[in-house]
Amino acid sequence: MNEILIDARKLTKVYDLIAEKIYAVRDIDLEVRSGDFIAVMGPSGSGKTTLLDSLGCLTTINAGSLTVMGKDVSRAKESALVSMRRRFLGFVFQDFLLIPTLTAIENVLLPLLFARIPQDRKKAARLLERVGLAKRINHLPKELSGGEKQRVAIARALIASPKVLFGDEPTGNLDSKTSQEIFDIFADLNKNDNLTIVLTTHNPALGSQTKKLIFLKDGRIMPH
Repeated sequence: MNEILIDARKLTKVYDLIAEKIYAVRDIDLEVRSGDFIAVMGPSGSGKTTLLDSLGCLTTINAGSLTVMGKDVSRAKESALVSMRRRFLGFVFQDFLLIPTLTAIENVLLPLLFARIPQDRKKAARLLERVGLAKRINHLPKELSGGEKQRVAIARALIASPKVLFGDEPTGNLDSKTSQEIFDIFADLNKNDNLTIVLTTHNPALGSQTKKLIFLKDGRIMPH
């Protein structure tokens, strides 16, 4: 059953600068359903990251409504957003954000530490094997290529078994061949695990491989 996991209605995020208000996203209506694989595209400054951050409870919204896993988080406090992220949402970022002094497997285990969930090294090792890093689990980030670092970041995002995986330009720092390899991991997770995925990309060749494309311009969803 394709249940609605995230439901945004007239979602609006405003940045209040000294001289003006910047509407980063405005009046967004969007449903994210179980099993979706969604790419958000658009020029720089179109609001892609802000939309992802809003849907992923990384930032508060200013207007409209947002329901995540059946809970209205439109006006939720930061503590409630943190709880939602830890329980249900996983994130992969363009810059990997690995801790340089921790090995691959230690980086993967980190979210369990923050969530006060018992460390599960077997699961972490399985996830690293799943993303093709079985022989790299004890390597430090400086010993890994960009593509390998992003594979670690994906495994880390999966360790707490999220319902939705978000990727903010997850291939943005990678060459085209490595980008496709990383994208294939997302596609495999969606197809074989039915994991719901929402990601942003500048790459039309990758975006066209998802099940659903959303184009943003000036913070609004454009017809296409």
